Amino acid sequence: MRIAITGSSGLIGSALSAALVQRGDEVIKLVRRDTAAADEVSWDPARGELDPTALQGVSAVVNLAGAGIGDRRWTAAYKRTLVDSRVDSTSTIVDALTRLPEQVRLVNGSAMGYYGDRGEETVDEESAAGTGFLVGVVQAWEAATAPAAAAGVPVAFARTGLVLSPGGGLMDRVLPLAKLGLAGPLGNGRQWWSWISLTDEVRALIHLVDHPEILGPVNLAAPVGSAVRQRDAMRALGRVLNRPALLPAPSAALHVVLGEFAGDVLASTRMAPAVLQHSGFEWKHTDIDDAMRYAAGLA
Repeated sequence: MRIAITGSSGLIGSALSAALVQRGDEVIKLVRRDTAAADEVSWDPARGELDPTALQGVSAVVNLAGAGIGDRRWTAAYKRTLVDSRVDSTSTIVDALTRLPEQVRLVNGSAMGYYGDRGEETVDEESAAGTGFLVGVVQAWEAATAPAAAAGVPVAFARTGLVLSPGGGLMDRVLPLAKLGLAGPLGNGRQWWSWISLTDEVRALIHLVDHPEILGPVNLAAPVGSAVRQRDAMRALGRVLNRPALLPAPSAALHVVLGEFAGDVLASTRMAPAVLQHSGFEWKHTDIDDAMRYAAGLA
C-alpha cells in the first residue's frame, strides 16, 4: 500500500512510518518545509495548501499533525495554536481528499481528551463528550473531517490514550524521576489512566488503515481491564526499575507548575476500546508491568 502520513517526525508518526515500511508499504511524508527526500511532499496546513495530485495513488492518509498538548504552558495564544494546528491540518487534508477521483481512507488523529474528567465512569465510543478546553479541542479536530465523511470518504478518529514508549512523550518526563524514586502519585493518585504501549498504538493505527469499514471514533487504549489508577501505574514503573514511587505531587503544586493544563493531568478517564475489541484487534501489551518494562527500555 501507499500511505501518506502527517506528523511523521513525531513520536507516533515516526514509529508508524518505520512499521509500515518494514511490512513493505510505501510511506509518503507530508512536511511543512521544502522537501529533502523522494518520499516527502511539502504542504502548508496553516495556509490550506496541499496539491491533491500528491495524494494520487495513496490508499490511506494518517493525519497525526498538531501542536503538543503538554509542550508549553497554556497561554491564550498557545491554546489557539492547539486548536488551529489540528483543525487547519485536518481541513487541508480533507479538502485534498475530496478533490481526488478515487476514494482514500482517512485515519485522523484524536485523543482521549474527548471524554474529559469522568471519575469512576467507564466510557466507550458511544459515550458523550465531557467538558473543558481539551474536550473542545478534540471536538473541533474531529468535526473538521465532516466534509470528507459527507463526500463518502471512510473516516476513523483514533482517540488515543496515554502512550507508553521507550523514548519521547509521557515517559520522557516520568522516567528520569522514576529512576530517582520520585515518580509518586499526582494529586491523590486515584485518577484512572487509560494507557497504550507505542507498539500497540502503531499496530492499532495500521489496523485502522487496513480496515476502512471501521468508521467514526475508535478508542486506542489497552483493554479496559488493563486501565490502572495513576498511583498504581507509577508503582508498576517503580517495580520494574527497583525504585520506590512514593513522593507525591500535590494538586496545588501541579497547578502552579502547569497552570490550566494541571486539571487535565489530574483528570480520570477509564476508556474502553470497544470498537477495537469487536473488530478482532489483539494487543501485545495488556499488563501494566509488562508495558512499563517495555517503556523503560527493559524489554
